[in-house]
Amino acid sequence: MAVAEIVFSDDLNTKNPDLVPCTPVMQQKLVRLKPQKYSSALAIMKRDETEETVLDMVKKLQTHADAVHGPTHARIAALETQVRELADKIEENHKKLKEDILQISAVQVRGSGTTHKRSLDKKGKENPSAVGLLKVEEQQVTIATSTVHRQQYRTTQDAVIPIYKMILEVKIEVVIPEKERSKEEMSPNGKASPLIYKVNGTARHYHLEEHPIASNPYHNPKDVVEASVCHVKDLENGQMREVDLGCGKALLIKESGEFHAVGHKCPHYGAPLVKGVLSKGRVRCPWHGACFNIGTGDIEDFPGLDSLPRFQVKIEKEKVYIRASKQALQTQRRTKMMAKCISLSNYNLSSTNVLIIGAGAAGLVCAETLRQEGFSDRIVMCTMDRHLPYDRPKLSKSMDSHHEQIALRPKEFFCTYDIEVLTEMQVAAVDVKSKIAVFKDGFKMEYNKLLIATGNMPKTLSCKGKEMENVFNIRTPEDANHVVKLATSKNVVIVGASFLGMEVAAYLAERAHSVSLVELEHVPFKKFFGERVGRAIMKMFENNRVKFYMQTEVSELREQEGKLKEVVLKSGKVLRADVCVVGVGAVPATGFLKQSGINIDSKGFIVVNKMMQTNIPGVFAAGDAVTFPLALRNNKKVNVPHWQMAHMHGRIAALNMLAHGTEISTVPYLWTAMFGKSIRYAGHGEGFDDVVIQGDLDELKFVAFYTKSDEVVAVASINYDPIVSKVAEVLAAGRTIRKRDVETGDMSWLTGKGS
Repeated sequence: MAVAEIVFSDDLNTKNPDLVPCTPVMQQKLVRLKPQKYSSALAIMKRDETEETVLDMVKKLQTHADAVHGPTHARIAALETQVRELADKIEENHKKLKEDILQISAVQVRGSGTTHKRSLDKKGKENPSAVGLLKVEEQQVTIATSTVHRQQYRTTQDAVIPIYKMILEVKIEVVIPEKERSKEEMSPNGKASPLIYKVNGTARHYHLEEHPIASNPYHNPKDVVEASVCHVKDLENGQMREVDLGCGKALLIKESGEFHAVGHKCPHYGAPLVKGVLSKGRVRCPWHGACFNIGTGDIEDFPGLDSLPRFQVKIEKEKVYIRASKQALQTQRRTKMMAKCISLSNYNLSSTNVLIIGAGAAGLVCAETLRQEGFSDRIVMCTMDRHLPYDRPKLSKSMDSHHEQIALRPKEFFCTYDIEVLTEMQVAAVDVKSKIAVFKDGFKMEYNKLLIATGNMPKTLSCKGKEMENVFNIRTPEDANHVVKLATSKNVVIVGASFLGMEVAAYLAERAHSVSLVELEHVPFKKFFGERVGRAIMKMFENNRVKFYMQTEVSELREQEGKLKEVVLKSGKVLRADVCVVGVGAVPATGFLKQSGINIDSKGFIVVNKMMQTNIPGVFAAGDAVTFPLALRNNKKVNVPHWQMAHMHGRIAALNMLAHGTEISTVPYLWTAMFGKSIRYAGHGEGFDDVVIQGDLDELKFVAFYTKSDEVVAVASINYDPIVSKVAEVLAAGRTIRKRDVETGDMSWLTGKGS
């Protein structure tokens, strides 16, 4: 089938020998389609095209352009008219704007498709001699139309196929002077929480419909509740209290003489923050260690994606009042404001500004942070998984959960904020010189900035029968769901007393006929929690019908009629097995980078600095597949495959893609849940030489301090909340906890009286 192609160019001496300038007649025909960025461009066609083919193509192109898009210049003129009308509206309502939208200092309109600027007088009319300002007060708002982007058309004899997009959008750019960012709207006594929108970073770009600037967040009076919650003397400095506003609760905090009110539940899993730890302007979750700024509600450490809603506080006649949105009181979460992509038409399918390989916590937080910081270019995430990002720790903790139940964000979220996710797409190689990622199917994508967050791949068994049906590595929700279905009232063998193996054993213990666990060590978790804590956990499992086979390995998996029937151990023991789950550890999924030039250590981990940068400019890495300098351990390069750490890696990488120069300084925090008991852990105990235990191991109510030489490097607990979060705050503050501090049982060092 014959194909005609036209290219516009200002360069008449095109280097392509197959292209020649169109005839003057054709130029006249094509003038309506010429992109505005060319002042005197000539249409160039393929040398071997016939005049009839091209003229037919031109006719179809013009018909298509008129029918679908309309005359381009008319659209631009109409858009400029809309902008002028918007300026008139701003002028008419400037008194209201001063109260509701901060204060506007200037309106500047940039033309569409060109770089010239149009000015407005106070009536919104064009004023070519002025600088173009609609003055009100000290703030500045820029209203600009985006460039109209055009691309080539291709046509065949049967149809016109436009490789064409016209983006006609209006964006708002808000620039708040630095002195305004520090101002706070205080209550009459000067002691209440500030209620002011603060820009996080420099100039931000939003679409009009987002309405980002508002000094009064309560647009609907029916959605607002205000209530007196206590007397000013009811709370001392450093105290928190859950207060009921009638249609929901808030967390009231008093610190440094000021009152603050935020949501009372952690948005991650709903932990009561009143039982958490308040320290230096933030509250830390008692369950999983997420941290929130008490003045803004913003999340500052992870896990979790959302922040807390923040409520207005005022003091009248010695009483504390909270004014809050009823909806916010119900949801107890707030998604940070984010930008959208305003230049998708600048890219073709095979190019992006930011490419994120991996769609776990690190990748998603990186993408969200970029949008939160006002990044408005294209972001593409790619993943081998068939699903959008989900809560991976739940695969072994809540095995019958379907993907929709554990999704980190709904599908609509990614559409709203222009975060593209390519599922079932595996990167096979990265060319860092050309900045191109090559996919397994041959597709190539060019990038400007790259984040590698591929995580780990589970190890497999090396024995006979490892490929047999009913032998699982739990990697996806479908894997977990399938195991639960097959294990119900059946015999299950789990190989490996890892976190995954132990969590699966705990989950299946009440569902399966029998659960057997095979482990090479003589105590579970010995290297991580120590022998004494490991034995206490092992006893809890044995009390729940889990049978351990320690200090042995699997030598063979036997089948009957194509399905698993028995697991043979090297000790000679033969275990009946209908299902086998393998949890013997994982290796970094970095094999595709071996020839890339990116620095990878002997174990396959990507080496990054404190800003999550690799040795290649513009290439960052995050999550389970990296080693990074841990400030807590004197910047020793470590690998910390924790869910919380992956979140923080993603955030740090995003900030440094934007040249913020932010270094990672978080304290590692993890948790696991087995038989209704939650084990919490903070710090990095690798290489500990002693364990100091306070409490009762037999009753599973204790705290264990892991020491190296004379210093506490990590802490773990069961039924001892919020001790782990308290220790995490001490370590985050840079304070050293000495072994002698924890040996006596005196916890005064937690309040700052120790080292």
